[in-house]
Amino acid sequence: MAGITRRRVLGSAAAGAAAFAGPRAARAAERPNIVFIMADDLGYADVACYGRPDLATPHIDRIAARGVRFTQGYANSAVCSATRTALITGRYQYRLPVGLEEPVTTRFAGGLPADHPTLPGLLRQAGYRTALVGKWHLGSVQDYGPLQRGYDQFWGFRGGTIDYFSHRGTDDKPDLWDGDVRIEEVGYATHLLGHRAVETIAASAKAGRPFFLSLHFNAPHWPWETPDDEAESRRIAGSNLRHFDGGTQATYRRIVAEMDTQIGRVLDALEANGVAEDTIVVFTSDNGGERFSDTWPFTGRKTELLEGGLRIPAIVSWPRRLKAGAVSAQPMITMDWLPTLLSAAGAAPDPAYPSDGIDLLPILGGAAPERPRTFHWRYRANAQAAMRDGDLKYLKIRDQTFLFDVVADPLERGNLKARRPEEFSRLQSAWNAWNATMLPERGDSFSETYTGAQLADHFGAGAPAGK
Repeated sequence: MAGITRRRVLGSAAAGAAAFAGPRAARAAERPNIVFIMADDLGYADVACYGRPDLATPHIDRIAARGVRFTQGYANSAVCSATRTALITGRYQYRLPVGLEEPVTTRFAGGLPADHPTLPGLLRQAGYRTALVGKWHLGSVQDYGPLQRGYDQFWGFRGGTIDYFSHRGTDDKPDLWDGDVRIEEVGYATHLLGHRAVETIAASAKAGRPFFLSLHFNAPHWPWETPDDEAESRRIAGSNLRHFDGGTQATYRRIVAEMDTQIGRVLDALEANGVAEDTIVVFTSDNGGERFSDTWPFTGRKTELLEGGLRIPAIVSWPRRLKAGAVSAQPMITMDWLPTLLSAAGAAPDPAYPSDGIDLLPILGGAAPERPRTFHWRYRANAQAAMRDGDLKYLKIRDQTFLFDVVADPLERGNLKARRPEEFSRLQSAWNAWNATMLPERGDSFSETYTGAQLADHFGAGAPAGK
């Protein structure tokens, strides 16, 4: 049948269903609701549908069963606030001073520039109600908060983490907010965030226009506290919450499971409010896994540009438009979400601030084939640099350089630098050329890493180079 494509069939079906259901449903079908769920420090294999055998995550798996699971998903950084800069701007974080912080700490007095377009701001211009429930971490000063950067509503915390019970940050100050007002609330943080997200969905679904909900969990970030660990919260009170003497695999599994339960409540709320078919749900993580994470089949973790520090679970469902239970090998990265979600909403990035990512919808919908990508990273601690080009990856850690085929060798064991010198030189030169277009690294920016005194498997790591 000439001229009939998968996209045309899907579009016709959506339009037909919308016309049958009436004007309100037509608006929803044309501009889907969006629920963007981000875990904190979740490793690539820390959910069942990515291979973790000892952890049940039925609700995250439910998103995958209804949508597309990426097997080559990357974070824009190996640490949280840098990735969140790329998410909200759709651009390499190294274009902005806030993105040079690895991560933003309480000493950082800035944030996103007021005139820089953001994902929630662009969606709000397109007619969306926008809300953030959970972690901000892009500037703790009020002038740089979520309400000043595109969100209509904010309920959560501004800093990098909070205690699950006291809701105090690493500086031991209360950090729970309703808008720009500091509040006190009793309860386990993951449960509170889930409850607020469900309330936000119910209110938004009744408003008669599409909504964008960012649900950014603290879990499974330290401190290592389950709902039964209030005694641990009291023990570490007044500290920076890192407690290297705390946590177990069982604790970590429970933290993830509690987050999964709240995600189930969110999915149920979409169903209960009759908007599930017309809602895009994204689930992902801000960077690779931390101490108790499973990053198999990769090595490395948070703060490192090895694959384990960058590879993340990435899942998207949109029942009305995307095939259920699909698996995509398309390489993708955090900053792709801005052009992709704007495209779904019938909007586009600001032409003065073009996205460094791509719109994934043509590939997800079958209108375009999967294709190779080129990604770049740098990380100041331990003078790290990385670039993926097709299946090849250039990697630098301190003074050591490598070339890997990360598809054939995801563990990054076989250094091909001497065996394929022309390709090594090409990628190294290309990374240098890209780096010259970004803001230079600053010696006064913060960069986090782990030493042998903190983690036994980092026995050779001392003070990081470049700090």
